[in-house]
Amino acid sequence: MNNNIRILVADDHPLLLKGLITELLDLKYEVLEGATNGAQALEAIVAKKPTIAILDINMPILTGFEVIKKCQNESLDTKFIVLTSYKEKGFILKAKKLNISGYLLKDEPFSEIKKCIKAVLKDKFYASPIFDEVFRNEVSPQIEKIKFLSPSERTIVRLIALDKSTKEIAETLSISTRTVEKHRSNIIAKLELPTGADPLTVWIKENQDLLESI
Repeated sequence: MNNNIRILVADDHPLLLKGLITELLDLKYEVLEGATNGAQALEAIVAKKPTIAILDINMPILTGFEVIKKCQNESLDTKFIVLTSYKEKGFILKAKKLNISGYLLKDEPFSEIKKCIKAVLKDKFYASPIFDEVFRNEVSPQIEKIKFLSPSERTIVRLIALDKSTKEIAETLSISTRTVEKHRSNIIAKLELPTGADPLTVWIKENQDLLESI
């Protein structure tokens, strides 16, 4: 019976929040009072331990991802579904790392949320098609390329991400600037980056979330 399933919904858009709660109540789920920011969501999840929490990513005070991470640190059994407008690879990667149960776009029909909840209750992952598409075509290829970087090259990538200059990197690693430049060239080749003005720095800015895996 659905009324044994307790669901919390958090979204800072009142109309969307109200509409989603109404739909879930019509399906006879037990719906907890909705939260309009991440702090409210976190407090409610920790206190009431819902079966499922449906969270927007971009909320005031705490993002949906921050709420999920804090709840996982508390070892709660609540399963998490992200409901969002974001399709970018950085968000897809973060969701993947958090091992959430569902990832749905807000422009999906409510029938998708219904399917997602049913799948999640069976311990299955459910996502909008764009999730696997972005991970397969944009995230996974970059991760594979990163695997070819040597430990020294990975260190240099991390230092560049910290806005360190070639001279600063050389001083930090006690190597010559020429060696740093050689490493940069090798990194650019391994990542198959295009020629242009500092393509490595551009790549690092576009793939900040990926850098956590190196």
